[in-house]
Amino acid sequence: MPVRMAVPKELVSGERRVALDPTMAERFTKLGVEILLEKGAGLSAFFPDEAYAKSSRLVDDAKALYAEADVVFKVQGPTLEEVELLRDGSTLLAVLQPHRNPDVVKRLRDKNITSFAMELIPRISRAQSMDVLSSQAAVAGYYVALRAAILASGFFPMLTTAAGTIRPSKVVIVGAGVAGLQAIATAKRLGAMVEAYDIRPAARQEIESLGAKMIDTGVNAAAEGGYARELTAEERQKQADVLAKHVAAANAVITTAAIPGRAAPKIITTAMVEAMKRGAVIIDLAAESGGNCELTRPGETYTHNGVVIDGPINIPSNFPAPASEMYAKNLFNFLSPMIKDGALNLDWNDEVIAKSALTHGGKIVHEPTSKLVG
Repeated sequence: MPVRMAVPKELVSGERRVALDPTMAERFTKLGVEILLEKGAGLSAFFPDEAYAKSSRLVDDAKALYAEADVVFKVQGPTLEEVELLRDGSTLLAVLQPHRNPDVVKRLRDKNITSFAMELIPRISRAQSMDVLSSQAAVAGYYVALRAAILASGFFPMLTTAAGTIRPSKVVIVGAGVAGLQAIATAKRLGAMVEAYDIRPAARQEIESLGAKMIDTGVNAAAEGGYARELTAEERQKQADVLAKHVAAANAVITTAAIPGRAAPKIITTAMVEAMKRGAVIIDLAAESGGNCELTRPGETYTHNGVVIDGPINIPSNFPAPASEMYAKNLFNFLSPMIKDGALNLDWNDEVIAKSALTHGGKIVHEPTSKLVG
């Protein structure tokens, strides 16, 4: 009997993505699996039920869907109520954020659910096509640059008009990961003068290849896996002293620095904000994990001392169709090598499978989460 893969509606308020788009649903069926879709699951991402007609069987409600599912695909992690609907021993793939949802993790363990936290995919070359953080960060980086251009008090590009020449805006981007690089590229396309900062010196080449200028603070905090480590107090002060001058001269500041599973590092201080020009804007992409700016309010846009501070959350949902397509492709690339003749056979010797697993066999197999949950 082929494995049944199920896609429910997302329940988190404001979440418009769906875990599987029609194209990837069809590709899964070619591997011999059966796709079950809760009616209306793709509507908010502009994928009507009819678009899935060739590949999926529509199910009236979530309870009936979960009752049949061997594997469940979600974008956001499940609520406790949804976990109760999961069949014992089934498999779940989602962005689970275990550090924020320990009660959900415990229940997944107790119900013997094999769960994969897609944000835990190791950042190795072979897994790049499965990297959910990267695919969704590309969407976010594009959005925050547009958001900055909308909220800023002036034009991004230089304009030559009959009334004279208007100088281009100066944009400072903090963090040159996937989101930061996309923000740099988008701001440059919009005609802004762009400076960027990253505590990993290796980011210089990527920053400069996009036409931006690297801000050099003399601080190196490169860590394993392409991430950045936390700074010492001395390093934070050295970074702040250099950044403050560039931030004060900026028309827009976009911050993208994040440490997976941890609160976002505070980089833009209150004093820096109060030294900025009136009419300048700060877009804090890290708002969801506390923000890179001390004054960020997640989910709010407000003005402090003449500076607009924006803390957008769940940014990829602003572009639900492409974000869903990219997420679904990540899921397909992750799981398809483990499917043969419609059956799912997980290879626990595979580094990608082993390191992204959260719960399995009635245990929490992700060590940091195991220590957190106790």
